[in-house]
Amino acid sequence: MSGPTLLKESGPREVFCGLTSIVWLHRRMPDAFFLVVGSRTCAHLIQSAAGVMIFAEPRFGTAILNERDLAGLADAQEELDRVAKELLQRRPEIRTLFLVGSCPSEVIKLDLSRAAERLTDELQGRVRVVNYSGSGIETTFTQGEDGALAALIPFLPSSDERQLLLVGTLADAVEDRLVHLFNKLNINAIKSLPPRQSTDLPAVGPGTTVLLTQPYLTTTARLLKDRGARVLTAPFPLGAEGSRRWMETAARDFEVDEAQMDSVLSPLMERAQIALAPHREVLKGKRIFLLPESQLELPLARFLQRECGMELVEVGTPYLNRDQMAEEIALLPEGTPVMEGQHVELQLDRVRESKPDLVVCGMGLANPLEAEGIATKWSIELVFSPIHGIDQAGELAELFSRPLRRHQLLTH
Repeated sequence: MSGPTLLKESGPREVFCGLTSIVWLHRRMPDAFFLVVGSRTCAHLIQSAAGVMIFAEPRFGTAILNERDLAGLADAQEELDRVAKELLQRRPEIRTLFLVGSCPSEVIKLDLSRAAERLTDELQGRVRVVNYSGSGIETTFTQGEDGALAALIPFLPSSDERQLLLVGTLADAVEDRLVHLFNKLNINAIKSLPPRQSTDLPAVGPGTTVLLTQPYLTTTARLLKDRGARVLTAPFPLGAEGSRRWMETAARDFEVDEAQMDSVLSPLMERAQIALAPHREVLKGKRIFLLPESQLELPLARFLQRECGMELVEVGTPYLNRDQMAEEIALLPEGTPVMEGQHVELQLDRVRESKPDLVVCGMGLANPLEAEGIATKWSIELVFSPIHGIDQAGELAELFSRPLRRHQLLTH
């Protein structure tokens, strides 16, 4: 069977942990609070990674466990209860409290699922308390969102209503635009997970069609299937082509006429080609190596190769759900090395040997590679940028053309 070459390696990784997802999740749900349960190291990560981006009073914090607690010598349950209750007393607007484990329960000696149930009972429904793991031992940084959404699914009401459920955090303006376009395709019953208010949870059931906006929501998709929803398989909405195929997949599920699809989407595609043109001039023929971190790597590789003319040296991804990514894999050129997992030293050896024009990687690897004269793009920036949809194709391409232009200026 032709197609990309699917490979796998294991070893030391270089990725952000799942706690980082709090940065975009807390913006999405202003009535939610994320309480990280862990050590001072985790508190410093949240303060440095998220604090610089937040100018209002934040909706995240840390319940720091000291060495005595981590050794299981102190009653950490009582301490956690005290911190949570003080927080809720001080912040009465909180409606959902996420307890986020910074380490596996075996390490912090604390069962956060039991703590969440106990606090929910004590608060008598005034605040919903849920938990998930953001541990770097167990998760990469985008998997934190998967954990948070999966934790909400047991609380979703049931409904047989025919509806489209968009799953995954998007910038509000991007989501509004996509909803507007679906409305023009006569798809009007549209809900979102996560919702803009944590208490406004969508109902799900046999009438629900799920369209994933992000490729890293594997557990969430499985749990929604268990609730009776149907999860569509489509390319993800990155780039003009992927976004169009993504929308058409939903439209066909709702039996929208092909002519209507074309009348709504073709003008957008024409504008996207105009927006892409100056960036394609910079990117065409350039060689790119995507190191695994965000799980956005396959859709990005497909966009950069098919719409921007880049050559794919290697496409890494932390985890590969072959069913969920089938449409993306099918669109990659034959023989493209797709590497699941990471042995960071071996991958860096391949980067140095192949001498790509651009490397997409985490912040911890970017500066050393730049020092070696290799242009880089931070993968984390892609998660914070409004890059989804046909309208955003030009902005997405610019995120890759900009570092190449900068590198050219610095080296000439």
